[in-house]
Order: sequence, then C-alpha cells, then structure tokens
Amino acid sequence: MKALKITINSLLLLAVTTTFLPGCKKMLGLNLQENYDYKKKTLDPNINMTAKDFLLKRADGTPDAPTDTVFRWMKKGLDYCGFDLSEYERPGRTFIFLHNDAVRGFNSSGVMDKGLFFVFQIIVPDANGNPVMNPTTGLPQTRPATRWEDYSKETVRNFFKYLIGQQVYNYYDLNAENKAVQSTLPAGTVATKESLLGYWDPSVSAFNPNGGKGFDQDGKFYLRIQNNADIAPIVFNDRTNDRSMGYIATNGVVHVYGAALYPSK
Repeated sequence: MKALKITINSLLLLAVTTTFLPGCKKMLGLNLQENYDYKKKTLDPNINMTAKDFLLKRADGTPDAPTDTVFRWMKKGLDYCGFDLSEYERPGRTFIFLHNDAVRGFNSSGVMDKGLFFVFQIIVPDANGNPVMNPTTGLPQTRPATRWEDYSKETVRNFFKYLIGQQVYNYYDLNAENKAVQSTLPAGTVATKESLLGYWDPSVSAFNPNGGKGFDQDGKFYLRIQNNADIAPIVFNDRTNDRSMGYIATNGVVHVYGAALYPSK
C-alpha cells in the first residue's frame, strides 16, 4: 500500500503543478519558453566560388565582413614564398586550408603554444652558423618562429604544395580507413634545415637528431573519418582534426584546419 500511496500523491502533485503553472507563470516571474514553429534548415556547403576566391575573401576581409580574416596568415605565407595562386583555381582538387591558429596559436595568457610556428621551431645557430645542440635531447636548440620569413622560401612553397590534393575527397568519399591522397608536391622532396621541419623523420614519425626528410617521400597525405561521439572530423595524417570541412568550391573541396599539420603520416 505504501508504494501505491506514493504513486497517487505524485500524480496529484503533477496535476496541481500542471494546472497552476500556465496561469501563474507571469505572477511568479517565470520565463518559460513559448511554443514556436520549428523550421528545419540545412546549411548549404556550396560557396559558389573557386578555392582561390574563398581564400582571398577570408584573408583580407570584405566591406561586408572586414574582420573575417581567418586565412590571413596562410595568405602571408603564400605571398612570402611567391606561390602561384592559380593552383587554387585548378579543377578536381582537395584543398587543405590553414586557419590563423594553425600557423600561430596562443593560449589565454597570450603565449604562443601551438601552430606551425611553435611546432616546427627555428634552429638557434652558433657564431659560425652551426646548430647549437641540446645535450639532453640530441636535437638543436630552437625558438618559436615569429614570421614566415624565418623559414626558407623553398620549404614554405613545398609545404603549401603538399596541402593540395590532386583528387576531390569530401566527407562522403572517406571512411574510417586512411585514404592516400596524392598531393602536388613531387615525391622525394626534402625540407631545408633552418627549422625542426628539416629534422622531422617521416619514417619514424619523430624528430631525428641526424636530420630528416621533413615531407612524405611519396608526396601523399592521408585523410580519414574519426568515428567518435562528436561530429566525426576528418583527420589529417593521423594527427590533426579539421576545424571545419566540406566547403564545396567550384573547382573542388576545401577542408580547414586550426592546428599544426605535420607533412607526413
């Protein structure tokens, strides 16, 4: 009988509460959400422009959106190395774009602690121009880069070549298995040694004190879908999740990353 009594009392309380609230919500100061008609809307992934125009629009801003400069530091790198921007107009390609945070990311204290400039730091030379070696790690001593000009034009140009795939791979073209995408970077390309990129060894996925190739020696990058409880991002080279993806340009697809990208799997 005790269980039945509790059930009846609960039902009575629910009935009283249901009757009371609609008429008294204003008197009690309750801010209850009114009913509304839900209208389903799917965002259109088509940007109706080439990847080049998309890059320029969001690097320099527009009169309508002057503060939309999320690709400004990517554009700075392209300008520095003299990259041929017509590559972003060629059809049938997968374009990997760098958000500003992927180049130089800062923590809440304003200290750079992420991005390419932090991960692939600049080698500190001695008076004779030779690397100052760290006896503990065996690697050269380094400092974070502060500008693209800290790197050689050759390596920066090759890095951007690596971020253009020669086929279109959007979200629905991928799955949980890595898909090898041939980039526009020629096979066998080696990074220069002014930064830790020149010590990145793709064969062991680590920095090698004896120096490394820097770039994937087949000129390929790898994409896959990360199966998890979130939004299933596109993972670049088994390391970096996309920031946003699937911008359908008139000449291919654009995926945007907001963290440092390693140029090898």
